[in-house]
Amino acid sequence: MCGIVAYVGHRQAYQVIINGLKRLEYRGYDSAGIALLNGGLNVYKKKGKVADLEASLKNEGHLNSHIGIGHTRWATHGEPNDTNAHPHYSANKNMAIIHNGIIENYASLKQDLISKGHTFQSETDSEVFIHLIEHIKDYEKCSLDEAVRLAMTQVVGAYAIVVISKEDSTQLVAARKGSPLVVGVGEGEYFLASDATPIVEYTKKVVYLNDHEVVVIRGGELHIRTVEDLPITPYIQTLDMELTQIEKGGYKHFMLKEIFEQPKSLRDSMRGRINADKNHLVLGGLIEYQQRLMNAQRIVIVGCGTSWHAGLVAEYLFEEFARIPVEVEYASEFRYRNPVINENDIVIAISQSGETADTLAAIELAKSKGAIIFGVCNVVGSSIPRATHSGAYIHAGPEIGVASTKAFTGQVTVLAMMALIIGRAKGTITESKFQEMITELSSIPDKVEHILKTTDEQVRYIAEEFKDAKNFLYLGRGYNFPVALEGALKLKEISYIHAEGYPAAEMKHGPIALIDEQMPVVFIAPKDSSYEKIVSNIQEIKARKGRIIAVVTEGDTEISRLSEFTINVPQIHEAFSPILTVVPLQLLSYHVAVSLGKDVDQPRNLAKAVTVE
Repeated sequence: MCGIVAYVGHRQAYQVIINGLKRLEYRGYDSAGIALLNGGLNVYKKKGKVADLEASLKNEGHLNSHIGIGHTRWATHGEPNDTNAHPHYSANKNMAIIHNGIIENYASLKQDLISKGHTFQSETDSEVFIHLIEHIKDYEKCSLDEAVRLAMTQVVGAYAIVVISKEDSTQLVAARKGSPLVVGVGEGEYFLASDATPIVEYTKKVVYLNDHEVVVIRGGELHIRTVEDLPITPYIQTLDMELTQIEKGGYKHFMLKEIFEQPKSLRDSMRGRINADKNHLVLGGLIEYQQRLMNAQRIVIVGCGTSWHAGLVAEYLFEEFARIPVEVEYASEFRYRNPVINENDIVIAISQSGETADTLAAIELAKSKGAIIFGVCNVVGSSIPRATHSGAYIHAGPEIGVASTKAFTGQVTVLAMMALIIGRAKGTITESKFQEMITELSSIPDKVEHILKTTDEQVRYIAEEFKDAKNFLYLGRGYNFPVALEGALKLKEISYIHAEGYPAAEMKHGPIALIDEQMPVVFIAPKDSSYEKIVSNIQEIKARKGRIIAVVTEGDTEISRLSEFTINVPQIHEAFSPILTVVPLQLLSYHVAVSLGKDVDQPRNLAKAVTVE
């Protein structure tokens, strides 16, 4: 959840690191810091934004250095303040560490180190890690990289670390277990970061580290060894990312940019996979395991947050088209309830970042039971694609805004393609139905583009009308019940207004008690198989003076007559309607948050990639 940046080479490290930390702000954080080796080892850190750190160093005269480490912290152990911010010194201040993750046994390690004479300045588990490395180095009389390797055998938890030492102005030592770390390889220079965004403007050559690997950059050379001290030959990949993709491109916020990128991201998710004219649909990652999917007794879908909502839509898709029973699980709960998983099950793991710690843990548990794991992710080279047997990228491009938008529609699109492929292969849908469905699917990017062009100003007006509401209720049926959950989540995430998504059919079993003239109720109500039922629900809300906002199919007059506000979306087969109906709800949450003056791209307390459990 934290952001790591480190550099060694011919450039000024301070500027590289500060720029990199700004690239990583989207991950969520509450403090920032930097350590530079320039004669001495100097640590500078500050509660607040990277800009606050930068401002505090405006008159600092010791920033000239060609090696350094930097960090943005999202607090786990210890409150957000200057002292708990990273980097952390070792006891003798000859070394400093930056750390992403959680050390589960830090308390016992800390007590042991205190008994050996160590004193600690912060409340963090990260400071314990560097003291442990220092102790091992002094006790074993070994090199820094050897001390890091030995410390890894004693530490329990998840981490990505980078260590810098006064002893060598050309050396950085890094390691990972469970938290992401990428090495950028330049011409006589190296970069380390939590993801590729701080690296892409300098080099496109990267090495994605695996768990239990130690990286040593020394004297202009890169070496990787396992925790068992076995050498690894670095596998250098080329980034498929452009700098323009991680910049705002004229939009006020990344979130707005990403909402408006959805026509393109959806086309990219279908490109090379679907051709309606030729009745063709293929997912390369599905081919090897297609027979296993066809014969699956059950599909278990795991995800967190927005990805879990995409999984709920997929439950409807797989059961309708492929006739396979589906269970959708919160990854964060899955591993703790001793789930029943067997070799005939297929587990689909969904994650935008590909680094979600709870989802990774669920994958490892399901693999241990013999299940086949299929990943649906956005970030190429991330941990989940490497941990699964096979999978499909959604190709949405970098998503910087913390509130996920284009990833959701991309995930649903890829999952829909999977369901159609399996349904066709099993014969649970006819050829004519298959042709109809892929034709409908192919039309979606244009229809999303139409929604964005025709509804943005209207939604902005609605947002201004309801920005002072204290609560929202979102209601949907069938395929659009998950959209109600997703719409409510988006509003909560970035506007901090309490919102609840609920099945419209369950409204009378509790939520109707909340309805009065102050309560905005958002209905996701396209013309589908449950249309008449949701009209009845709307009438029940209207009778109790609730304020109704409805997302409806173009040309609908009945719901428009009953609602205070309606937002139109084009006609589409109901199985794919979530990809359309969610777009106005994304815009609604965005415009409400902007009207309230909230930090849309970096909402409080949230992180883009939840890399700790």
